[in-house]
Amino acid sequence: MACFQLHTEIDIDAPVARVWAVLVDFASYPRWNPFIVSVRGRPEVGARLRITLQSEAGKRMRFSPRVTVADPGRELRWLGRLLLPGLFDGEHRFLLEVLAADKTRLVHSESFRGLLVRPLQGSLQRDTRRGFEAMNRALKARVEADNG
Repeated sequence: MACFQLHTEIDIDAPVARVWAVLVDFASYPRWNPFIVSVRGRPEVGARLRITLQSEAGKRMRFSPRVTVADPGRELRWLGRLLLPGLFDGEHRFLLEVLAADKTRLVHSESFRGLLVRPLQGSLQRDTRRGFEAMNRALKARVEADNG
C-alpha cells in the first residue's frame, strides 16, 4: 500500500494556549481559514467532524473524519477515509510545540495511505501542500493580531 507524508511548520509569536484556542475554534474558520473553510463537530476523541476543504482554484471537498487525538494545548489529530479503508486514508495532525512563553511552533502534517495515494501524489505535493501553507500563514496572522 502506498504511503505519502506531507509536513509543514510555522512559528507563531503567541503563547501555545492562544494558538490552541484559535485552532479549535471551528466556528471561526470561515472568517479566516482559506483551506479548511468549515468544520462542524467538537475537538474530542471519537467525535465525527464534518469538514469542507477549498483549493486555491475554489474547488471544494467534503469529508467526515473521526478525531483520534485531542490533547489541549498540544495535539489535534483526525483520520479521514475515502469510501473504504485502504483506498485513500489521511491522518491529519496539528502539533503545537512550545518554543518560549510567547512563541509556538505549529507542525501541520498529514500521512496518506492507500491505493489512490500514488496516482494523487503530485496533487498532494503541490495543491494540498499549498493549502496547508496558506492555512498556517492565516492562523499565524489571526493569532498574532488577536494576541497584540
